[in-house]
Amino acid sequence: MRKLSIFLLIILFIILCYFTSVSALSVFQSDWELPEAIDQQQSEYRLVLITQDIDTPFWDAVGRAALDEAKKLGVSLEIWGNYGSHREDFLTNLEVAIQSKVDGIIVQGLDSKEFKELTKVKASFYGIPIITIANDVPMAESLRRTYVGSDQYKAGRMIAEQLITDMGTAGKVVIMFNDELEYYQEQRLAGMEDLLKQYPNILIEHAKTSNKRDEVITSTQDILNKVTDADAFIAVNANTIGAMVQEIGKRYQVSPFYIYTFDDGPEAIPLLEKRMIDGVLRQSPEIMGRKSVELMTDWLKGETIPLDSDGYLTEIHIMKATDAP
Repeated sequence: MRKLSIFLLIILFIILCYFTSVSALSVFQSDWELPEAIDQQQSEYRLVLITQDIDTPFWDAVGRAALDEAKKLGVSLEIWGNYGSHREDFLTNLEVAIQSKVDGIIVQGLDSKEFKELTKVKASFYGIPIITIANDVPMAESLRRTYVGSDQYKAGRMIAEQLITDMGTAGKVVIMFNDELEYYQEQRLAGMEDLLKQYPNILIEHAKTSNKRDEVITSTQDILNKVTDADAFIAVNANTIGAMVQEIGKRYQVSPFYIYTFDDGPEAIPLLEKRMIDGVLRQSPEIMGRKSVELMTDWLKGETIPLDSDGYLTEIHIMKATDAP
C-alpha cells in the first residue's frame, strides 16, 4: 500500500511538471512583448515658460517658437500666462512652478520685490534654474542663470535716433513710462535720454502712468494739458500705446505728431499698419523662444556651464509705418 502511494505521488508530480513546462513555453513563444522603455529623452526634463501676457502677437510668437524647440529637443514645455498683465496671478504661477519642482523655469522678468524673493530664495532653495526672457531682472537681484532678449538700452537709443531722423534736432518730446519703473523700462529710458540730451534744442517731458487703460488716458490728458505744443510721444511700455493714441486723437489729428513704441504690446503693430504711429522697435520673439529652451536644456544636461551671465542678446530693428504692409 505504501509503495502504491509513493507511485501515485510520483505520477502526480510528473503531471504537474508537464503542465508547468507547457505553460512557461507558451508564454515565451507568444507574441506578447514587454512594454517599450519610456523614451527618456521625451520625459527627461519638464520646463515651464511663464509670461505676464498671453494671446498677444509678441508672446504668441515666443511661445510657438519655444514649443517647437522643446519638441525638437525632446523636452516637456508648458506655457503659463495671464490675460491683461495681472501681477498677482503671474507671481502665483511662478510660485506654483517652483513648488511643483519643475526642472527649469523660463520667465518674463518682473522687477518687483516679490519676484526677486521667489527667484532668489525659493527657486534657489529647490535648485531650479531661472532664465529671464524679453524683460530682464539683474542677476545680483534675482540669481537668474542668464537672460535671453533685446538689449533694452540699445533699443531705447535706436528709438531716439529714429525720432531725430524724422523730427530733426529741435522739439518737445513726451516720454511716457510706468510710475513703478521696471528694469527693462529703466534701460530703454536711459538709452533714449542719453542720446536726446545731446541736443540742447530737444526738451524732454515725462509722463508717468500705470498699465490700467483708464489711468493711461488720464495721464495722457494731463500731459496734453501741460505740454500743449508737444511734437513727439514715446511709449516706453508698449501696453500703453493704444490708450495714448486714442486720447491724442480725441484732441488733434494724430498725423502731425511723431509717435513711437516697442512691439511687445498688442496694439503696437496694428497702429503702425494704420499709419497712426510712426515707428516700432521690432524685436526677435521667435529667436528668444527657441534660444531660451535650447540654453535651459543645455544647462540641465551639463553641456553649457556656466551660462553667460550678461545674457544672450537678440536682433532688434526699427520698423517704420512706410515699411508696414
